Amino acid sequence: MTTTPTTPLTRVLVANRGEIARRVLRTCHHLGLATVAVYADPDATAAHVREADAAVRLPGDSPADTYLRADLVVAAARAAGADAVHPGYGFLSENAGFARAVHDAGLTWIGPDPEAIEAMASKTRAKKLMAEAGVPLLGPLDPGAVTEADLPVLVKAAAGGGGRGMRAVETLDELPAALEAAAAEALSAFGDGEVFVEPYLPSGRHVEVQILGDRHGTVWALGTRDCSLQRRHQKVIEEAPAPGLPAALREQVHEAATAAARAIGYTGAGTVEFLVADGQAYFLEMNTRLQVEHPVTEAVHGVDLVALQLAVAEGEALPAEPPPPHGHAVEARLYAEDPAAGWAPQTGTVHRLDVPGADRAHLPGGPAPAPLRLDSGYEAGDTVGVHYDAMLAKVIAWGPTREAAIRRLAAALTRARLHGPATNRDLLVRSLEHPDFRTLAGLDTAFYARRLDNLTRPAGDGRHAAVAAALADAAHAATSSRLRAGAWRNLRSEDPVRRYRADDGTAYEIRYRPGRNGWTLPGEGDPRVVSATPDAVVLADTGEAGGVERRYEVGRAGGRVHVDGPHGGLSLTPVSRHPDTTARQAPGSLLAPMPGTVVRVADGLAEGSAVTEGQPLVWLEAMKMEHRILAPASGTLTALHAHPGRQVEVGALLAVVQEEIA
Repeated sequence: MTTTPTTPLTRVLVANRGEIARRVLRTCHHLGLATVAVYADPDATAAHVREADAAVRLPGDSPADTYLRADLVVAAARAAGADAVHPGYGFLSENAGFARAVHDAGLTWIGPDPEAIEAMASKTRAKKLMAEAGVPLLGPLDPGAVTEADLPVLVKAAAGGGGRGMRAVETLDELPAALEAAAAEALSAFGDGEVFVEPYLPSGRHVEVQILGDRHGTVWALGTRDCSLQRRHQKVIEEAPAPGLPAALREQVHEAATAAARAIGYTGAGTVEFLVADGQAYFLEMNTRLQVEHPVTEAVHGVDLVALQLAVAEGEALPAEPPPPHGHAVEARLYAEDPAAGWAPQTGTVHRLDVPGADRAHLPGGPAPAPLRLDSGYEAGDTVGVHYDAMLAKVIAWGPTREAAIRRLAAALTRARLHGPATNRDLLVRSLEHPDFRTLAGLDTAFYARRLDNLTRPAGDGRHAAVAAALADAAHAATSSRLRAGAWRNLRSEDPVRRYRADDGTAYEIRYRPGRNGWTLPGEGDPRVVSATPDAVVLADTGEAGGVERRYEVGRAGGRVHVDGPHGGLSLTPVSRHPDTTARQAPGSLLAPMPGTVVRVADGLAEGSAVTEGQPLVWLEAMKMEHRILAPASGTLTALHAHPGRQVEVGALLAVVQEEIA
């Protein structure tokens, strides 16, 4: 990078939270820059606050009252003596008004000019601009003129991203409700209810190009990424470079992305996204910020994109050409969520988040990428709440080949120790190991739509993990009561039994037998117990595998038992022999499946209303995702306890539907 007259930065405020805030802080500290964090009340003790040199409180809980308040963030920067603002991703990162407010306050905005943000802020305006620049795209459709021949279509918010305000429509009857729902969600999420309709290609690949521009006319296209594995239009697994693209198509998207950047005089880091189908790439949108998946590009090209953002903001010039790619990188987003239950987000205390061998303090850049990298927003003891995104961490693996990177990432996730809220870890491992992903045969945006049931089946090693939990708990109880774990009696009583329930609802009942020579299991097909302590159990197969021994580590936190074995981890809740029978709900009760905020109630819905089975009654928002609560049967609404703005805990009674009797 050559040096031209610059405006050196000294203190950077990071207008964000969680993983991306910590990521930006890490590079700033490495470069010798002082840092300032901002935080909402639920984040008062969050990791990004602890790691910054200074912090400023934004009073309130919700994003609308805190991280989305441009005036408060700018005031925080001035109060803390910051001379620059880095927006991260999400929140105000693509808000042209915020960028202008930063400029007007005499601060340096670490991002593109407000005019460039504005040009791409509306997807409808962006498509017009890209068409004029000769970038191929899927043209928008008039919502009032959509015909059967146009189906399927996608209703999409004109502002924002991250899957918010998007609805796929398969039939004309669904379109009016989809337009209404998408507009309401977009208004809530982005303050702009404009939506548009475009052709929907459900089986295309999501390919994007990382761009970086300076103020001297240089624009880099830093290779491609594939982000096709998505849930609810939000990315789950990403990789660089995008595998299997013909050279001509790769060159086409590079040229189109560069043309898009030049068309708006783009500076800083950004991403141009395409849908690839039938050998053709169509422009989707341009994200005028750093992407969540930027680490895979850093690993392959040997760059620190945050450092480059800072350098460009200071006025430095980029070399004429970007560094060449080397090897392959894959990233998995680790979420606190239950994929088998509609991707429902989970909350609670993170008791342990450990990926053995992963570099937590990795600084990208240079010829030697980290084989395994962990970018996390949480540490042990932190709490996952209801107000923000459910992503716990990103795990990134690099290898000389795609196969090597995938194998390394799958193994790392399998060995991870994740104690706390339920996560999507098993889904990630099964996705990475799926032959259709490995061979590219099913690498498209419909990957999960076709395979989710198979990918979320209960773990095959579940019973062995439950056996380990029971024996470790028995050993723990024996130790606690000052009894020798191998104690035995001449007159043996009934075999002890322990019961557990997994996060997926699977119930386990484990009978075991203490004896002179240790523990045994009386059940047919149960493994042989090699050893058992309160913290670890070793089991051996008794079938054809012939005595293969496997070790299970056992921990306890949050009222649950966490078992980590050779095939991953399993968290189990002990089940009492005397269940509580006092909690009863009326038939037809609709309970909140997760903690969140009621954002909508069906129009005209009131006690006494007639409802039909499957009718959406209440919309619940949790962790940036919207969930519909449906009528369980046709009948009469006899109680309604939900109203917009109400915050509810999991299990809260929202409504009661009395089923009609035929």
